Amino acid sequence: MQSKRRHEGYLLIDHRNSPGLPGALGGTGIFESATITCAHCHVVVVLNPDRSRARGYCARCDHYVCDNPGCNAECLPMNQILDELQEEAVRELQRGSIILKE
Repeated sequence: MQSKRRHEGYLLIDHRNSPGLPGALGGTGIFESATITCAHCHVVVVLNPDRSRARGYCARCDHYVCDNPGCNAECLPMNQILDELQEEAVRELQRGSIILKE
């Protein structure tokens, strides 16, 4: 069984050498956090390690989803939508409905 952590990304913000407010980002000037990308809308979510409620997860597509109610309603992954649109564009191109200019 694979871990859900395989879906995580990583965010690093380093403000140590930038002019600005002293003590920004917790006094160190560095912010690090894990991230996830919602499979249904592709929004990137910065994970809060102090969060107490469960993260949204779609068992059907085996990916995390954001807190948007629409993303938790049904499984319609963004990659599936993009694949279907690309296939439709190719069909339209083959039918001659779309003319490409060179």
